[in-house]
Amino acid sequence: MKYPFTAIVGQEKMKKALILNAINPKIGGVLIRGEKGTAKSTTVRALADLLPEIEVVEGCPFNCNPNGDLCDICREKKEREELKTIKKKMKVVNLPIGATEDRVIGTLDIEKAIKEGIKALDPGILAEANRNILYIDEVNLLDDHIVDILLDAAAMGWNIIEREGIKIKHPSRFILVGTMNPEEGELRPQILDRFGLMVDVEGLNDIKMRVEVIKRVEEFNENPEEFYKKYEEEQLKLREKIEKARELLNNVKISDDLLELISKICIELGIPTNRADITVARTAKTIAAFNGRDYVTVDDVKEACELALPHRMRRKPFEPPQLNNEKIEQIFNEFEENKEKNEDEKNNEENDDVKKN
Repeated sequence: MKYPFTAIVGQEKMKKALILNAINPKIGGVLIRGEKGTAKSTTVRALADLLPEIEVVEGCPFNCNPNGDLCDICREKKEREELKTIKKKMKVVNLPIGATEDRVIGTLDIEKAIKEGIKALDPGILAEANRNILYIDEVNLLDDHIVDILLDAAAMGWNIIEREGIKIKHPSRFILVGTMNPEEGELRPQILDRFGLMVDVEGLNDIKMRVEVIKRVEEFNENPEEFYKKYEEEQLKLREKIEKARELLNNVKISDDLLELISKICIELGIPTNRADITVARTAKTIAAFNGRDYVTVDDVKEACELALPHRMRRKPFEPPQLNNEKIEQIFNEFEENKEKNEDEKNNEENDDVKKN
């Protein structure tokens, strides 16, 4: 029995970032920075239990979506027969710190493939992670080359296993979550930029909240099933809200004015990569969907900036990520002032037209 997501006290920004990625994995994952004991791992594992079941092709090592992109094996099979499907719970797939490239990507037994005329496959972590949550604890201690492989797969949504001219391609779409303790070292800016969102988590400083944490953890340890029942209704409501947001997401619109505002913010903050603009826009649309709207507001963009821009503001190798809030507030104020000014001018023009007629 896992600790319920809705029973976690505080850490609202971390929970929100995880939920947004669950709704829209195209955001690009989330990096959670914080000291040990700040509920990072507990929250990530609780997320999997919160999410709805997925339909997969029976027997597929890649959890292929029968109504979506298929791996080479399932695609060939579909040409011969109808694919059988089963339902599976989403899970957290852990990436060990010492993982090798073969363990991540997967391998092919060439000798067996040549002798028996089959593609002898040993699926890797990217196969297991497809349509699940890929969790990298202490991502800052992982080999940079492995991190690049993971982030490339997350960006492209595909993984290719190739050996001696034999190749298998499979979908690799997952919710990417990395956690790290900044005291153990920072990530390179190039890798930081590849994470869609970032949140800093700190220990709770409110006495009442800390006491509530103690009570809930003790209650959970004494009787996990009874404890879970207390939060079952909240879990269900949040699960339904996530499902509705997923359905609404493709219909969410963002105005050109807000897109220009996003780009202006990124330029003014000296962020050179276009990935920042795209991520803020995607995150803002996902926030709107989560709130049950099919349009993006200024407040959605503000919240998206807080999640998607701090880790892209770094300039020095060991400088901690931080956002220039004063500069951003100034840009938003200018935007609101110009908006009011344009509306006033438009109203005046309309009034003049009425008078003339």
